[in-house]
Amino acid sequence: MMSILYNLGIFFYGAAIRVAALFNQKAGLFVKGRKNWKKKLKKAIDREASYVWFHCASLGEFEQGRPVLEAIKNQYPKYKIILTFFSPSGYEIRKNYEAADIILYLPMDSPKNAKEFIRLTQPEKAFFVKYEFWYNYISQLKAQQVPLYIISAIFRENQHFFKPTPWGKWYKKMLNNFQHIFIQNESSAQLLQNAGINHFTISGDTRFDRVAQIAKGAKKFEIVEKFKGETVTLIAGSTWKPDEELLAAFINNSNNIKFIIAPHEVTSANINRIQQLLKKPAICFSQAIISDINAYDVLIIDSIGKLSSLYQYGNVAYIGGGFGVGIHNILEAATFKLPVLFGPNYLKFKEAVDLVDKKGAFPVNNYSELKAALTKLLNENENLQKASEICKNYVEKNVGSTKLIINKVFNKN
Repeated sequence: MMSILYNLGIFFYGAAIRVAALFNQKAGLFVKGRKNWKKKLKKAIDREASYVWFHCASLGEFEQGRPVLEAIKNQYPKYKIILTFFSPSGYEIRKNYEAADIILYLPMDSPKNAKEFIRLTQPEKAFFVKYEFWYNYISQLKAQQVPLYIISAIFRENQHFFKPTPWGKWYKKMLNNFQHIFIQNESSAQLLQNAGINHFTISGDTRFDRVAQIAKGAKKFEIVEKFKGETVTLIAGSTWKPDEELLAAFINNSNNIKFIIAPHEVTSANINRIQQLLKKPAICFSQAIISDINAYDVLIIDSIGKLSSLYQYGNVAYIGGGFGVGIHNILEAATFKLPVLFGPNYLKFKEAVDLVDKKGAFPVNNYSELKAALTKLLNENENLQKASEICKNYVEKNVGSTKLIINKVFNKN
């Protein structure tokens, strides 16, 4: 009965998306990207190859799964990689990712689609990242005896799996179809144990491995290096309007500090809005000239793809999103020893909660709290150094999840 209700839900969800596609660009990409998926897949599949399948909901989950995917690619070259995404925000950005051999949208989770997808791909192993629980795909993998793993999973008490309802019991059965569950923390382990699920390992979060990789391969920007010079610099990453308004108030009343702002939205309209907020000399990255860069106090990054490398030039970071649905990635900054500040909506992010507790991160609710936290960090070197070491040690302590997963999956000692 529950599977019938689930499949009806998938059917109506698909219908709703097709209607939304008439008016919404993202929904349009969602629908268009799935058209003729069987034809595309048949054309791409190499019948002589052995495949490992990775599925990620979107870009954030891709970055979590990426270290494991690349480790398999490097250590087990006999495998080709199939990479699927649920969301356009993942697929459209990573559709040319070189480490994967086939990249496509995940077909809607109907029994027919799942059966056909597994029949065509015949993966030897499958990996879902973090939150992905698609009933028909999971059932088909189990039926075909394909080992399925979930990595960097995190569970909460209010999830369906742990509720004593018919729907909750049905959902919990899905967990038994995973070969192994790699979870991030002890609280997830306790929930699984209480539910009678014991085939799990606390392996931590693979994003730590990813940010460590990024730090080692960080790009150099000569113009940013000259802009910073010997001046204390704050990097504001993935900011939204509420973040930028708070930061602008601080910037306009600051002295002897440089600022780099990398907004989440890099449209010309948004960049212009940010420039209008600032009273200090500001220049966009695309217009900056190295010969006169020292004339500016604020550098606005008006393109994407640079932020993770820019953190190497900072002393403190402000991460956006905390006045919206949740903060963006703080680990990219922390791996460069930057203490991090962010808005109040951070409690769903374990690394943020951990670093707040350890005094390496500082949530702010308003301008006065932002000013107090930044003044303490930027004007008192001892506080800055202490918070920097906390962030550095936290990242270093948590690196190694990928190796643990690879060893377990491939029975390495």
